[in-house]
Amino acid sequence: MSDRMLDLLAALDAAVGVSGDERLVADVVAKELDGHYDEHDIDALGNHFFTRGGGDAAPTVMLCAHMDELGFVVQHVEDEGFVRIAPVGFHDARMVVDQDLAIHGSKGAVLGITGAKPAHVLPPDEAKQAIPIDQLHVDVGTTSRAETEELGVRVGDLATFARTGLVLNGTKVFSGKAVDDRAGCAIMVEVMRRLGDSPAATVVGVAAVQEELGIRGAGPAAARVKPDVGIAIDVTLCGDTPGVEFSRLPISLGKGPAIKYFDWAPEAGYGSAVPRHLTDRLERAAGAAGIAFQREVLMGGATDAWGIANSGVLSGCISVPSRYIHSAVGCVHLDDVEGAVKLLLAFIDDVGKNGLTA
Repeated sequence: MSDRMLDLLAALDAAVGVSGDERLVADVVAKELDGHYDEHDIDALGNHFFTRGGGDAAPTVMLCAHMDELGFVVQHVEDEGFVRIAPVGFHDARMVVDQDLAIHGSKGAVLGITGAKPAHVLPPDEAKQAIPIDQLHVDVGTTSRAETEELGVRVGDLATFARTGLVLNGTKVFSGKAVDDRAGCAIMVEVMRRLGDSPAATVVGVAAVQEELGIRGAGPAAARVKPDVGIAIDVTLCGDTPGVEFSRLPISLGKGPAIKYFDWAPEAGYGSAVPRHLTDRLERAAGAAGIAFQREVLMGGATDAWGIANSGVLSGCISVPSRYIHSAVGCVHLDDVEGAVKLLLAFIDDVGKNGLTA
C-alpha cells in the first residue's frame, strides 16, 4: 500500500496546478481513477466530480480535496530581463527568497531563481525583516526583456517552486512542493479506488479548485452535488517541531489523521464549527475500525469544509498532519495518509448502512 500511495503522492505533487489553472492536476486524478467511477463531470470553474453510485435509496457522501497549490504570477518583466512576481495565495515571505522557481510560459517551464539585495549592503532595519515578495526578482539568466520574452515568459504566466518530492531518508515522511493539498487528493483517489462496485453510499469525489484564493470552488461544487454530507480532506498544522508552542498546535506527525472540531481564519472571517453529531459519527467510525486519530482545533486557517457548509450542506473535515505548511518543503506521514483513507471508508460504510441520524 505504501509504495502505491507514495507513487500517487509523488505524481500529484509533481503536477503543476497553481490556483486558476489546475488542469494538469485534474489530468492526474482522472488517470489514477480510471475504472473506479461511474460518472465524471466538470463544472465551469474547473471542479471535477467523480461519482460511484450506491443503491437507489443510498445517501450521498461528498469528499472534497482541493487541487490548487500556492504559486506566483508574473506581474512585470524588467528591461534588464528580470521577472517580477506577485503571490497567488497566502505565502510566508520568509520562505520565498533564495528559491528555485519554474515559470510556466508558452514554451514550457522556464527555470529561475529568486534574488534580492545582498545581505552585505542591507541597512540595519531591512536586515531584520523578511523581504517582501514585491521586492524580490526572478533571475532567469537573461539580460533583456526581449530575451526573457523569447523564452515564452509573459505577464500573467504562473510559477511554482521547482522542487521534486521525496521521502526523507527511508522514513515514511514525504516532503513535496504541494502536499497542501495533493495529500488530500491522494486520499480521495485511494478511497474511490477501494469502494468496490457496490458501496453502501453514493460517493462523489470532488477535486476542487481555488481553495488557496478564499475557498472558491467547494461551495459551488456542493451546491451542484447536493450531498447529504460533505467531508473536506486537507492538511493541518503540526506543533511537534522545535520552537513551536505545542499547546497552540497539539497535532503530531505520524500519530494519525485529525478529526476537525473547529477552525477559524480571523483575517478572512470564515471557518468551521463542525456539528457535534457529525464529529461523533466520525469518532464512531474511527473506533469501529480501530483507527488512531487526533483532535483538531485550529486558529488561523480554514478549509473547503467552510465552503461546503456555506452552501447549506452538513460538512466536516479530516485533516492530514503536515509540517512546514505553505512552503516548498511541506511534509506528511504515509501512516497518517493511510489512516485517513481507512477512516473515510469506515465513515462512508457507516453512513450508507445506518444513515446520518443513527
